[in-house]
Amino acid sequence: MAEAHRRGWSEGYRSGSESSAGLSKSRIERLEQRVKELEEQLDSAQRVYEINGCQTVEVGGYGYCWRGDAPLEVGDRVLLPENYVSRLKNGPGPTVGVVNKLGTTYRGPLSDIVGRAPATGRDG
Repeated sequence: MAEAHRRGWSEGYRSGSESSAGLSKSRIERLEQRVKELEEQLDSAQRVYEINGCQTVEVGGYGYCWRGDAPLEVGDRVLLPENYVSRLKNGPGPTVGVVNKLGTTYRGPLSDIVGRAPATGRDG
């Protein structure tokens, strides 16, 4: 009888723990989804797509201006101006980047994109 009681208590405890863990996981997932939605709303409210007639885009998480004729799209390869870090990493001259997002939430001065990157053999 004592063994049956112990086994029943253990199974009940384990079942309760698993149920509680499942509820906690579900709640965490709902909260993470809500945070993601709120971050997207905030980003959308703060994102600027043009400044002084210049299209703004993000490349590698940094905001840039594009003054070219045809607007850039997500996935476009562009030439970014040389900076201290790019010169150390890649040598002198512009570096190639890929447009990640249209617009930017950055409010400081933006560097100008040098131009569109030339197509490579792999691009088609």
